[in-house]
Amino acid sequence: MSFNASGRPELGHPDSKVGARRVATLAFAAQGASVAAVYTTVPAVTEHLKLAPLLTTALMVAVALMAGGGSFLGLAAIRRAGPVATMRGAVLTAAAALVLIGWAPGQTATTCAYILFGLAVGALDVGVNTRAAAIEHAYGRSVFGSFYTAWSVGGVLAALLTAGTTRLGWPVAAGLTLQAGIVLLLATCMRTHTLPTPEGPADTVAQQSLGRRVWIRLIPFGLVLLVVYIVDSSVSAWSAVYLHQTLAASLTVAPLAYAAYQAGTVIGRAGADRLVQKLGAVAVVRTAALLAAGALAALAAAPGWPFAVLAAGAVGLGASVLAPLCLASAARLRPETTEGVLARLNLFNYVGVIAGGAVSGLLGSTGHFRLAYTVPAALAVLLLAAARHFSQSPRDLQQPARVHTSAAEGGRTVDR
Repeated sequence: MSFNASGRPELGHPDSKVGARRVATLAFAAQGASVAAVYTTVPAVTEHLKLAPLLTTALMVAVALMAGGGSFLGLAAIRRAGPVATMRGAVLTAAAALVLIGWAPGQTATTCAYILFGLAVGALDVGVNTRAAAIEHAYGRSVFGSFYTAWSVGGVLAALLTAGTTRLGWPVAAGLTLQAGIVLLLATCMRTHTLPTPEGPADTVAQQSLGRRVWIRLIPFGLVLLVVYIVDSSVSAWSAVYLHQTLAASLTVAPLAYAAYQAGTVIGRAGADRLVQKLGAVAVVRTAALLAAGALAALAAAPGWPFAVLAAGAVGLGASVLAPLCLASAARLRPETTEGVLARLNLFNYVGVIAGGAVSGLLGSTGHFRLAYTVPAALAVLLLAAARHFSQSPRDLQQPARVHTSAAEGGRTVDR
């Protein structure tokens, strides 16, 4: 069911979990593609504008900081307009930011473009995860992994596109404009579908405080996200620079580590939901943490770029399942106010991105990129202690649901 401007339901639009899942999948793919487009072009943008290494590091940290603020903008947008409208607006803004990054004439304009991108990605992050949690609740089984698979597929394709356009001799502006066009196309394909939501007055619970007990229960998931995104930012933001500067790879080859990392995440996330149903979340998290730790150690010790590319793929395979399982488990703590839980959990996400990106950048600018991957390897081992908090609760996933309109959707949107 969709809603017109007056808030009255329009007839003839039946509930569609499949349609809602398809829209969310497109949004995840658009986010993955846009993030990959930014990270894999960092070396090219740096060389094109002759940016100092410390300034490049500062820009990546600024993206993470703005993304943290953007997640709360996204929370406000969800409560006013609904998650699908939030996702669509954030994707359009991210596409615009890609164009601005490519065509920015100097350092000031580039900084503004990266800041805009960070805000867009942060808003998109809370939007897609809120929608994914609602869809998983409607399905009554684990489906979060499939959304992050789409994220990773988008990232792989964007990284390969960066490598291809560089190989053809395209300027970075042309390459990013092409990437923005693809992201824009994904945004225009998004449609609205109704989705069953939990029983209860969502217009009031959406504004409720999470409570001290929920905050305490969020801490283990937050620490896992912190470590996961330290790992992710170390590989995503700096693997291309690592290959180019430390392992003497060309600008054409440098994006391949990111592509391999995302390819690993595609494989890991594609099987995540099935593995959780078969083995349980605890066993999956422990195995993934050990694999990620070993692969990061191999990446740090890589003798050349081919070995580093393979190691980056293994890191993606291990780390890929941790974030979706973490977000899905945390969302079940308060299903009636998922957007509030996830917006706050995203703070750990961006602290990890900032820490990983800043430390890796600083170590890389001083010629110690290998150490930048040794530290996350040790942190990944610590995730074993948090695995027990990921126990699945099918009863929580299978609560009865119904369709309703809420003030959180503004009473006039078409997003539920």
